[in-house]
Amino acid sequence: MGKVLSGVAIDAMVCLAGSVSWAQDAANGEKTFKAKCAPCHGPDAAGKPAMKSPSIKGKTADEIQKAIATSPKHASLKSLTADQVKELAAYLGTLK
Repeated sequence: MGKVLSGVAIDAMVCLAGSVSWAQDAANGEKTFKAKCAPCHGPDAAGKPAMKSPSIKGKTADEIQKAIATSPKHASLKSLTADQVKELAAYLGTLK
C-alpha cells in the first residue's frame, strides 16, 4: 500500500511540475507575442483583416516556425530561438 501511495505522490509531483513549467512557457510567450506579434495580429491574435494579417490563435510551434521562415513579413522574427517559438505557441494555445 505504501508503494502505491508513493507512486501516486510522485506522479502528482511530476504533473504539477509540468503544469508550472507550461504556465511559465505561456507567460514568456505572452511577452514575446505582445512585443513581436500583437502589432500585426491584434491583441487577441484574431488577426487584422485590414492589414491582411490572419488569426494565429492556437498555432503550433511548427506552424509558427514555418511562417517565420517563409514569409518576408516576418524577417524581424528570424532571431527568435526555438524555445521562444515554443513559448509563443504555448501562449497562443491559451487563447480562445
